[in-house]
Amino acid sequence: MVPDVRRAHSFAVFAIAALLLRPLLKAQDGASVKVDVNVVNVVLGVRDRRGGLVGNLRKDDFTIFEDGKQQEIKYFNRETDLPLTIGLLIDTSISRGNLVEMEKNAASQFFGSVLRPKDLAFLIGFGEEAELLQDYTNSAKLLRMGLEGLHGSASVSDGVQPMFFDTRVLNDAVYLAADEQLRGQVGRKVLLVITDGADKGSRYHIDRAIQAAQKGDAKLYGLFYPDSKYYRQFCPIARLVLEHPSDAALLRMADETGGHVFRIDRKNALDEAFKELQDEMRSQYAIGYTPTNPAKDGTFRRIEIQTKNKDWKVQARKGYYATAPQ
Repeated sequence: MVPDVRRAHSFAVFAIAALLLRPLLKAQDGASVKVDVNVVNVVLGVRDRRGGLVGNLRKDDFTIFEDGKQQEIKYFNRETDLPLTIGLLIDTSISRGNLVEMEKNAASQFFGSVLRPKDLAFLIGFGEEAELLQDYTNSAKLLRMGLEGLHGSASVSDGVQPMFFDTRVLNDAVYLAADEQLRGQVGRKVLLVITDGADKGSRYHIDRAIQAAQKGDAKLYGLFYPDSKYYRQFCPIARLVLEHPSDAALLRMADETGGHVFRIDRKNALDEAFKELQDEMRSQYAIGYTPTNPAKDGTFRRIEIQTKNKDWKVQARKGYYATAPQ
């Protein structure tokens, strides 16, 4: 059952959508007014050569293509005020044991500062399995309580050899969050994943996870946060067997969905990454167009967005699946 706050959230978004689509309304001599609902929506961010966010852009600064064919931009808007739904996915595998408490505190502060009354968030922990710890809410207090339910898996001090027992169902967590939590919801949708490596043990392949995020119209942001102390604790022989931390999976997921990966280390603190993420989510643009190919055949349509400045990098999803609305 959808909570009352979600219903209010939906009504708010529909009202905003009606305003955005107002230029599409047409009426003649008392004829009924019709709205073109066959609109593809793309939420995007723009960064300069140094990685800084580019603001104050206008509709004329963008050109959009679908499968190589230029499309007419029908509406354009800054995304600073539209409702936001955030799914926070935190890795609780063996290699995360020393960092879970720090992640709890940083995430709690992030929710406390980013969530507004019309925004929602949910929380998932994943190690050997993916577990929903807090369903949709806009209460920072409830999210904090959900974060308290996070516990790292057995650590090195417990005598566990991670090269044999470490499990991290990253793909499953992303798939379930996108397919079961976000798909069918309205407004802007973000998946925020904190982890230090590739998937180990998921039922779903990374392609399925990315597909679910694309169908759910969700941007994925990664916080790549390896524990260097953990990886230094093993003898040379163990290090030959132990898989080194890699952000390759996060980079691919983020690139395909229009997100970004933040690397956390001694020079880049976790709370600073959360602050930059908050700024990015409040400094985005929304582009809407009616595709020249109207077929709802379920195929994947490639999207490319260009700007007048070739030094700028556009962060947007790589495409969408042309399915009929449910």
